[in-house]
Amino acid sequence: MSNITLIRHGQANTEARDEADYDKLSPLGHQQAAWLGDHLRASGAVQGRVYCGSLIRHLETAQSMGLGDDVTIDPRLNELQYFTLAQLLEQQHGIPFPGPRVSFADHMPQVFGAWQRDELEGAPESFAEFEARVRGAITDIAAGPGPALVVTSGGLISMVMRQHLGLDIPAMAQMALAIMNTSLHRLFPIGNRLSPVLFNAVPHLETPERQFAQTHM
Repeated sequence: MSNITLIRHGQANTEARDEADYDKLSPLGHQQAAWLGDHLRASGAVQGRVYCGSLIRHLETAQSMGLGDDVTIDPRLNELQYFTLAQLLEQQHGIPFPGPRVSFADHMPQVFGAWQRDELEGAPESFAEFEARVRGAITDIAAGPGPALVVTSGGLISMVMRQHLGLDIPAMAQMALAIMNTSLHRLFPIGNRLSPVLFNAVPHLETPERQFAQTHM
């Protein structure tokens, strides 16, 4: 069993209101990724296997990190479709998308809760299906030789943490909201299972002149 470092993509389009419009890095997102790539190379952490979801923001992050062509693209590492789920929640349950009246901190647990209870008719995948594909991807990566880097998204990382820490839906949503762009999260084999040993680390953004780049959205 190998250790896995999960990396959230760089900042995407913060003005987006649908999946397609969100799926591209902002200029700051590219810079965050470049700084992270430099940090990982300087610390000798870019080694072994590299995996990436197939979304544009995943691929752009890996490219700006300078990870090269030896990246295994696995769609199982793609994000949940939050905008689509939010639209279904509004259409079917009258709960509006975050704005002046609703914050993401209040909205996300409602989306995750309704999704888990199968109350969003027409969802692109069920909560159980999302759980299963995430578990399958992480299990397969952990079974490979040597450490692995995985470029993915915050919702997926929060699901990984839910599975390894036994989080309920409110705690999973709170964790998803906390995850910063290009942050590092590590699973390490302890005994016969993977255990989280690092969460939301941004060593490449800690100096005073880079702290402005510690973004959540």
